[in-house]
Amino acid sequence: MYETYSTVEPEFWKELAEQNRYDFKRSNSKGQCIEARELVIALPESFQRYDRKLLLQLFTEQFRSTYGVQCTAALHHNKKKTNYHIHLIYSERNVLEQKLIKRASRNMFYNEKGKHVRTKKEIQDENGDVRSGCYVIPKGEIYEMSYFDSKEEKFKQQSFLKEVKLMYTDLMNQLVTDEAEKLSVFEPEGPYLATKKIGKNNPKAEEMSADNDARQEWNRTVDEALVAGVSSEEIAEVKKENISLPVRDSIQKEGQKPGLLRQILKNAVAVLLEKIRAVVVSEKPELKVDMEEFQEMQDVRKNLLAIQKAIHKIDTKIAEKQERLNKLTGISGAFHLKEKKLLMNEISSLISERTEKSKSLNRIVTETGYRSVDSFMKAFKKSKVLVEVYLKMTENGEVSSQQISEKRASTRADIRKYQEVAKAYKLTGKRRENVPKKGMEIE
Repeated sequence: MYETYSTVEPEFWKELAEQNRYDFKRSNSKGQCIEARELVIALPESFQRYDRKLLLQLFTEQFRSTYGVQCTAALHHNKKKTNYHIHLIYSERNVLEQKLIKRASRNMFYNEKGKHVRTKKEIQDENGDVRSGCYVIPKGEIYEMSYFDSKEEKFKQQSFLKEVKLMYTDLMNQLVTDEAEKLSVFEPEGPYLATKKIGKNNPKAEEMSADNDARQEWNRTVDEALVAGVSSEEIAEVKKENISLPVRDSIQKEGQKPGLLRQILKNAVAVLLEKIRAVVVSEKPELKVDMEEFQEMQDVRKNLLAIQKAIHKIDTKIAEKQERLNKLTGISGAFHLKEKKLLMNEISSLISERTEKSKSLNRIVTETGYRSVDSFMKAFKKSKVLVEVYLKMTENGEVSSQQISEKRASTRADIRKYQEVAKAYKLTGKRRENVPKKGMEIE
C-alpha cells in the first residue's frame, strides 16, 4: 500500500459503522451488515509516474464531488507490480445536521418483526426463554440512533456502476499520454462478447480460458464482418439468434455445462462467416477531399481492406488444401500418408496466419485511437456521407465560394465529433474484454 486518503476524519467511519449495525439489527435482517461499499479501480501502469498522493486525492475527490458522499481510499500494487489499483470505500448516506440518540430508561423488548412490545413475557416461549428473532435492549443502551439519513437508492441501481465506470474511464483517458493506453467500458448491447476475468488459483481456469478463446474468435470474426460491410444490426441479429437465445435455452435445459458455450460460439462464427462470404466487396475509389480528419479515416479504412483481402486469400488456400485432404480418404489415403500429413501441417499454419491477420484488424484501429473496429466503421460511414454531400455541393456551379467554405468548416467539425465519440476520449480506447461481476475494475 502506497498512500491513503479520506475526505473525512476517522470518527465519521466509526459512526457510520455504528449506525449501519444498529439499523441492521433493528430491521432484523439476515446475513451480513453492509457498513459501506467498495470499488476497485485498476489503473494503467504508466500512472506510476504521477505523484501518488495527488493521484489518489484526484480519484477520491472526483467521486465525492460527483455523488456528494464521503469516501476513503488506498493506492495499492500487487507483489509482482503488475496491478496498480485503488480501493475506494464510499458511504451510501450523508450525516444529518442534527444527530439524535435515545437511550433506554428501562429494558426494552422487541418481537420477531422488530416491533417494540411492553413486557418481556410477550417475547418469551413456553419455557420462559426469549424466542428466536426477538431481542432486548438493556436499560441505558441506545434504542434509537439517527446520525445519518437513509441510504441513497441510486447506489443500489445497476445504472450507477455503468455511470461510475464511464466517469473514471473519462478521467483516466484525460491522464494517459499514449493513445494505446486509452480505455473504454464494454458495451453489452454491442456486437462483441466480453471475456471473463480468470482469478488466481481459479479451479475452472482451464475451462474459462477455453471459453475466452472462443469469445475472442467471435470478436475477431465480428471485426472481419464489419470491414467486409456487414452492418452492426445484422451482426447483432446473428448474435441474438445464434448465441444469446441458444445459451439461454441451453442453461434452462442442460444447466451450466462445460463445452456447450464453445460449441454454440463455433456455430455462430460459422453463420457469421457465411454472411461475410455473401458480401461482395467492391473497391470504390477514395474520395479526394482536402480534409485531414477524413483522409486519416480513409487511410485506416484502406489498411483494413488490405488485411481483409489477405484473409480472403488465406481462406481460399485453406479451402483448396482441405478439399484435397478430404479426397485422400479410404484406400487412396493409405498410399498418401506423407501428403496427408503435409496438408494438415499446411492447413494448421494457414489457420495460425489467418488468426494473426484477423487480430491485426482491431490493432490497426486501436493504434489510431479508436476503441474498436465497430466504433471506427460507424464514424467512417457517417463521415463519408458528409463528405459526399460536400463534394456534390462543390460540383454545383450555383453555390458561392463562401457557402462552400462554410459547408467545409461544418463538415470537418461534424467529422471531428464522430471521431471524438469513436476514439478514446469519452468512452474510448481499446475494447474492454474483462468484466468482473463484483466491484469495479477498469482494464
